[in-house]
Amino acid sequence: MAQVTVYVKAERNTEMLADEVFLKDIASLYCEDKAVLAKVKAIKLHTFQENERKRFFISMTEVVRLIKETVSGAEVESIGEPDMIVERVYVEKKKGAVEFFKILLVSLVCFFGASFTIMAFHNDIGIVDVFGKYYELVMGQESSGFTVLEVSYSIGLAAGIIIFFNHIGGRRLTKDPTPIEVEMSIYEEDVEKALIKTASREGKEVDTK
Repeated sequence: MAQVTVYVKAERNTEMLADEVFLKDIASLYCEDKAVLAKVKAIKLHTFQENERKRFFISMTEVVRLIKETVSGAEVESIGEPDMIVERVYVEKKKGAVEFFKILLVSLVCFFGASFTIMAFHNDIGIVDVFGKYYELVMGQESSGFTVLEVSYSIGLAAGIIIFFNHIGGRRLTKDPTPIEVEMSIYEEDVEKALIKTASREGKEVDTK
């Protein structure tokens, strides 16, 4: 059999809806020999059991070993992640009252938390006094507390928040990721690296022998 090369681009984190995990589920695969590619895609990595923890780790070293066992003489080129996490997730088809109240609770916490933060910041810097003195300096009369300064500032604050977070309602203003999405991506990447490091240190990486 002529020597073939299998290219593997693995993802760091993969979520599975099925119990059986195959190599094609966690990596993009390419090989000029279609028969070899089909064999490699069908390599089973793991089967989640009912009472088992719903996360397992596997290294590219183990994936290379499995490919070479399946296809004798194959060369493996890894162009992806060196270590992978696979998580078994369950998705409820029907969203009940519990899901609704979770969303409502998070929305209320975000709304009142942000409101309190903004008010505390304004109170800390004494923005009412600043606006009052500025209005009196320019207009020559005492501020009533509700002038063009307060209105303009409120409109500008709302517009700034919308532009910064790149969302208005359910619509995205631009195609760029929002600051929250960027921070969540960084956080998820740090968590994945920590999980892989911990699993490697504790020897929890899967051995499929």
